[in-house]
Formats: sequence, C-alpha cells, structure tokens
Amino acid sequence: MDAAAAAEQIFDGATIALAGSGGGLLEPDAVLAALEQRFLQTGHPRDLTVVHALGIGDGKSSGLSRFAHAGMVRRVIGGHWSWSPAMQQMAKDNAFEAYSFPAGAISTLLREIGAGRPGLVTHVGLRTFVDPRLDGGKINARASEELVELIELDGREYLRYKPFKVDFAIVRGSSADANGNVTLRREPADLDTYAAALAAHNSGGRVIVQVKERTTQGYVPARLVRIPGILVDTLVAAREQVQCVVADYDPALSGESLSPIDDGFYETPTGIRYIIAARAAQELHAGQSANFGFGIPGGIPGVLAQQGRLGTFWGSVEQGIHNGAMLDGPMFGTARNAEAILSSVDQFDFYSGGGVDITFLGMGEMDGEGNINVSKLGATVVGPGGFIDITQGARKIVFCGSFEAKGLQVEKAGAGVKIVSHGSVPKLVERVQHVTFSGEQARIAKQEVLYVTERAVFRLEESGVRLIEVAQGVDVERDVLARMSFRPLVDEALLAQGKNEAREVDANEVDANEAHAKVA
Repeated sequence: MDAAAAAEQIFDGATIALAGSGGGLLEPDAVLAALEQRFLQTGHPRDLTVVHALGIGDGKSSGLSRFAHAGMVRRVIGGHWSWSPAMQQMAKDNAFEAYSFPAGAISTLLREIGAGRPGLVTHVGLRTFVDPRLDGGKINARASEELVELIELDGREYLRYKPFKVDFAIVRGSSADANGNVTLRREPADLDTYAAALAAHNSGGRVIVQVKERTTQGYVPARLVRIPGILVDTLVAAREQVQCVVADYDPALSGESLSPIDDGFYETPTGIRYIIAARAAQELHAGQSANFGFGIPGGIPGVLAQQGRLGTFWGSVEQGIHNGAMLDGPMFGTARNAEAILSSVDQFDFYSGGGVDITFLGMGEMDGEGNINVSKLGATVVGPGGFIDITQGARKIVFCGSFEAKGLQVEKAGAGVKIVSHGSVPKLVERVQHVTFSGEQARIAKQEVLYVTERAVFRLEESGVRLIEVAQGVDVERDVLARMSFRPLVDEALLAQGKNEAREVDANEVDANEAHAKVA
C-alpha cells in the first residue's frame, strides 16, 4: 500500500520501534512523513511511545522530527537524540516522558522482546545515569516509571532492561520480492532492522517496511534476505528513496563493489582537533581491534592516514561496519569498501563482550572521579548512543576532548602548543552533570583509561585521576591546575618540569623583546 494507507494503521497509544541512523541511513522517512501529515490533519495517532537505538533524521525535519508535535508522543526511549533538535527541545520542555538508554541496550532489548525472554540482562549501564541508583535512564521530570532494575546473579550486579509490547515496527529495506522477503543489499548498514521487526511481529504487532521497489517477478537471493516475508505485514514502495544524504546510490557504501580510494580521501584534521587526535593516535598499536567515536576521535583515521598506518589495525563502528574507508561527519557509521557489514545487534554483542582492545571517544565533561558526561549538556539531552556499550566492554579507553569550551584558541608551536585564548566554559568540573562513563565501574573492571586534551593528558588510577603529561609551552599551574575544578594527583617531577619550562619561555620572551627593541 502507499505510505498514507500504511500510516492509517497506527492507533492512538501505540508503541513504535524504529530502525535507522543519522544521515538518512536506513531512514523510512516516506512512512514517517505520512504519519506526521495524518497527525497534523486529524490529531491522530497521538500519545505514541517511540523507541529508537540510534539517532534518526537530518537534523531538521526528517526522521524523529516527524514526531515532534505536541500530543503526538507520550514517551520516547532513545539512544541518541542529536539528529532531532525539535525532539530535544520538547524533552527539555517536559512535553513527554523522556528516557535515554545505551543504543546497544535498546537494540538487544528488541531482540530479547522478540525472543520472548524477560528483558535484557547486562552489565552495560552499571553506575551510569541508566543505573536506577542514579537516574534509571530518566532524563526529564515527566519520566517517572522505572524501566530498568538492578539485579544480582551469582554474586554479581547486572541491570535488567524491562521488556514491553511493540505494536509496530517501521523499518526500511532496498527491495522486496512477491512474497515480501526484504533485502538490504543496497543499504550501507543493516542496523537493528531485523530485531525491531521481530519484536513487533512476536508481540502480536505489525511490521511496516519501506522499500524502493517491489519486484513481482524474480526473487531475492536467500542469502541476501534480512527480513523474511513471514515478518512483513505492509510494504510501502517509495520510488524517491535514496541510499543516504551523500549518495543516491553508491555500491561501495553498501559493500556490493569496491571503488578506488585516493590518498586524499581522509581529510587531515586541523587546529585543536589535530593536536588531540595526533596525541591520541600514539596509543594505537599494530594488530589491535579499535573503535573510533564521533567528533574529535573521528579525525584520528585522518592522522593515521597521514602517518601511513591505515591497515595496521582492525577498525569497527557501532553501526556494524568493519574496516574500509570510514566516513566522518553526517555519514559517520558508514564506510566505502567495508570488509564486513554486520547488524548493529551483533556488533554491540561484540563490544559488550570485550571484543575491542582500544576505543577512542569524545569527552563533554570530566570530573575528579574519572567520570565522563556526553549524554546531557545543560538541559539538552544528547543521549549516549553506543558510548556506554563500547566503554564498558573495551580493554582500554582513550577519551579525546578540548580542555575548555567556548572561545578556546590554541595553536601548534613546534613540538608544543600555544594557548592564544582560554575558553570561558570549563570542562574539567567538580562533578559531571550526567554520568555517561563511570570511573568507579572502570576501576572495578580494571580498565586502562586515558583522558587526552590539547594541553594535558590524565590517567585513571585506583587512588584517583593523575596528571601524567603536559604539552610543551604550557604552564602546569597557570594553564592546567588553576583552570580545573578538582585537584588531580600530580608527580612532583611534572610540577618541576612545568616550572622549568615556564622559566625558559619567560627568558625567550625577554630575548625576543630585546631583539625587537634593537631593530626599532
């Protein structure tokens, strides 16, 4: 049927599971647009519960923003929110009950719901804002129901994400055959499409699949079917469907063919991003299994390309992509010439079980306990995405972020850095607002943790956070310790080194002033 007719099926109060990711990746927007249009015209369906693991939308009007109307949703359980500023604002305004869980926990919970099991039992989320001892995943005042509980098995703590009935799954594929078998062969990822469909079907709900075309003759090769026809209730053909925001169709993104990758594919980061990425890259060693997050860490492959180190490690991202030429920006989570494309459910199992040797992730706020916040900045919910799933399984974690925000200007000066102007917003605070990464949990798990900024590097130890490195040209007391809200552990040798470097810089400034006076 057409998108409008498909949208007519959805009733007030329904729970909808969505699959998709930013940049238009697997986004079933024709159906979502029809659903939005129906609500604007009739006021129905209303009071919906929307569940999504990854961010969905173009940052403007598509994807999750289709639901951003007063009365349309009652509850949102989201892994990542940044692709819909409108939904972020409504969560901030308490327009609905807002929850945020780790993306992998949502994806695998959908699988567990589909399998009829009693929710998801996992270590992922312990001692973070998802833990009921903190916030239980509730991110605004309207959210009050406890959707996560702390349990103990064999003397160990776990979280149980509680199951719920899924009335509809709205997902996307490339094409379908006459029996409704759906392939994702032309998509850059599989994500949690099957898990969402399974959850809806086995909950007694309905599965709506948007495809570019339905072939009444011929067949989809069995090995390429990702959603078997038994799970599919409604097919919507959207001829205007494109692969993603950067390509109507690129077979190198979907893994169907290889394309030449020239030396300029990876853009080398500049400024602060380069300084931090270059220092973080020193922690990666040949043969390791590595993960790179969005933001500053996304620039590390560019540094590695500059150094000729691509191909010396095994890279992966939460969308299920392994190796290949990883894309950054709006298409983060995809790659040209990927070597493997797994479902994000399988990928999160890989991360949760400890399949990554080292991960490089962003850093919003950091505190003296070693905690990190990237999920709620001020009153704005961002969500953790795969951050919690990855950090609680990785053997080594390297957080990458600027020391301050808003107005910070730094220049590379030889082997060191020069702080042109300090930022007005501190990021190394007394206590993070939201615990997305727990220093305490990392100590329990005996993980190695580093925090890399443009001017200093810190390490998490049993006794606290230790300052272990300061860039040349940076005064330890003035530029680092005095601009933090907590006092880290510091070796006396490092303090002495900082004083000596400061005296050397002062002497150089005197010499420069004298030379300038003589020229005058």
